Amino acid sequence: MECSSCSKKAVYSNQGRSYCKDHFLNYFERKVFRTIRKFSLIKHEDKICVAASGGKDSLAVLYMIMLYCKKYNIDFFALNIDEGIADYRNHTINDLKKFCKKYNITYNIISFKERFGFTLDELIKKGIEKGKKPCTVCGILRRTLLNRGARELGATKLVTGHNLDDESQAYLMNLFLGSMKHSAALGPITGFNVNNKFVPRIKPLYFISEKETRLFAFLKEFDVHFSECPNIELSFRAKVRDKLNELELLRGGTKNGIVNAFLEVLPTLKEKYKNTKSFDYCEKCGDPCAGKICNACVLEEELCQT
Repeated sequence: MECSSCSKKAVYSNQGRSYCKDHFLNYFERKVFRTIRKFSLIKHEDKICVAASGGKDSLAVLYMIMLYCKKYNIDFFALNIDEGIADYRNHTINDLKKFCKKYNITYNIISFKERFGFTLDELIKKGIEKGKKPCTVCGILRRTLLNRGARELGATKLVTGHNLDDESQAYLMNLFLGSMKHSAALGPITGFNVNNKFVPRIKPLYFISEKETRLFAFLKEFDVHFSECPNIELSFRAKVRDKLNELELLRGGTKNGIVNAFLEVLPTLKEKYKNTKSFDYCEKCGDPCAGKICNACVLEEELCQT
């Protein structure tokens, strides 16, 4: 198979077009930059924090943010959350450190152990006894530390490596659970109410598939471990992911179709739920939350003080 733009051997094909290595890398970069511009994800006055685990998606988005911010002289840095997952997170942190050293990128690391007194592995053991799923514990505390860390470091936007697969999965999960209110907060820019303690999250890889980020990282020769968190198989998301991958094999473009259909109804969802998702401030930590006490503080009280 030859590249549609030249006579070189193709490494990837999508929607009737084939790409050699150089044209694929160009296609990837143009697609990400187009997403940033189309949805006004980054402005000149922003200070960008990139949530970087050290995995392929986070290194791909960190690289693209580096290119974009250097081009427009915008301040940026990386932030890693070290949950404390044995034989997994230490490898990705090492990959991130080597990446940041190679490209001269400032990075910061915040650990569960430092902030909560326990690693995620330790908290999972406590959580299982109380009926808490690993991904629930991790998700709540990780999101909290990302927001706190980005805010403490003066960021105005928080970049995440969520891709097309992640977004199509999230929408389907909310659909299956009958939780359209949660879907109203999805999209290239997360959330829909301004709060001075919440750093808006943006997703430059919104239209990039998992397959494309993996190939991009491989072709750019990123020193990265292509592995998943060992806890993912216990999640509902993993079940949705597997079924969605089956559908994608049967009908190419399924994930694109889901995300594009969702974007059509997103304005309606935001309008419908704009007054039902108001934020106050947690009485314990002061972070933005929907009730009196935020989920992170509730978890801390249940798992970290027993």
